[in-house]
Amino acid sequence: MSPDASRAPYTDPAAGAAVKAADRAHVFHSWSAQGLIDPLAVAGAEGAYFWDYDGNRYLDFTSGLVFTNIGYQHPAVVAAIQEQAGRLATFAPAFAVEARSEAARLIAERTPGDLDKIFFTNGGAEAVENAVRMARLHTGRHKVLSAYRSYHGGTATAINLTGDPRRWASDTGSAGVVRFWAPFLYRSPFHARTEAEECARALQHLEDTLAFEGPATVAAVVLETIPGTAGIMSPPPGYLAGVREICDRYGIVFVLDEVMAGFGRTGKWFAADHHDVVPDLMTFAKGVNSGYVPLGGVAISAEIAATFETRPYPGGLTYSGHPLACAAAVATIKVMEEENILENAAHLGEHVLGPGLRALAERHPSVGEVRGLGAFWALELVRDRETREPLVPYNATGEANAPMAAFGAACKKNGLWPFINMNRTHVVPACNITEAEAKEGLAALDVALSAADAHTV
Repeated sequence: MSPDASRAPYTDPAAGAAVKAADRAHVFHSWSAQGLIDPLAVAGAEGAYFWDYDGNRYLDFTSGLVFTNIGYQHPAVVAAIQEQAGRLATFAPAFAVEARSEAARLIAERTPGDLDKIFFTNGGAEAVENAVRMARLHTGRHKVLSAYRSYHGGTATAINLTGDPRRWASDTGSAGVVRFWAPFLYRSPFHARTEAEECARALQHLEDTLAFEGPATVAAVVLETIPGTAGIMSPPPGYLAGVREICDRYGIVFVLDEVMAGFGRTGKWFAADHHDVVPDLMTFAKGVNSGYVPLGGVAISAEIAATFETRPYPGGLTYSGHPLACAAAVATIKVMEEENILENAAHLGEHVLGPGLRALAERHPSVGEVRGLGAFWALELVRDRETREPLVPYNATGEANAPMAAFGAACKKNGLWPFINMNRTHVVPACNITEAEAKEGLAALDVALSAADAHTV
């Protein structure tokens, strides 16, 4: 969806300066040293693009934070929010409200298996928080297993489940979380040489971890179906089915986190659909309504829902199933159906982004690996393809991160807003971008990767 001419970028530096001054004076930004950041003042957005007050337009290869799956300002969703606001702007969660009921029905129709009950939250972290609570109450156990190279959210339980450095400052070491290594062949912790070896050894590692932790003490195994921020590593064939079997054998709840991978991002409604696996609980957020109004949730199996049929579930949120958010979800799901957005994401992955990124890898020595599917890709940037040494050290900051900073600056100079995490850049645009827009982004990446190449051996 290309920008409407009526919303084209314009120039108003004074307005931009005022926005930025108020931001710097009063907004406390997440995950940041406040005095070391310089937020861009955004004047507007449409489709896959946004622009600042100086008239600079950027193709957004981040989809916000991988949530604008149908792009910015889709008129059908904006209209649905406006209509709902005029009819019933808000209402308490204990009542049956049309927008809430319809959103739950549409989501349940698309989740795999019998995940037919929907508990609504305000976002992904709260979804994970409540999924773990449900698993613990359902099993009567406390311990939860999660993977290194993962991200599950910033709230108390979710951050302890997380396997990246954002956990470190908040890790209590007593939250009942045990971490294990999930498969990642490019940097295999199991010294595997093939996907089959990686799968078998990763499953054995999980079995061994459970054996030493005591399976009867474990409430849940929580996995991102495809890890997002941690690197977009699709699990090898058979891995998720193997985890499902292990969980069944020990009476452990299997939780799949689809907050980032869900709602069309991989070319299907959920990434689990690629693996024909049904978890006991599935968390979602982000793409459910393209982030237009905060919304997340837990899709719940019949067995776990039955646990709370006559026993109250001890959890809730003031804005659970907020009418504006649910109206946006209803409209977003309809747009995805009517505009074939899942099919577009799958087509982009197979015919445009996948081939285009692999062609970039052939030209740029800094690209160690290309991986992904749909509109969900990552480039692993390295100093040396042979040794696979990352372009920057793990969790690098300051001067140590200079090569990635140079790459990012080169992207922005060429009108591309990149998603950068550690030594990777992720290609995660809106799922409904056109082939021409995708190729525009690939051309900008081609130029910017020269900045990364300068730091290779």
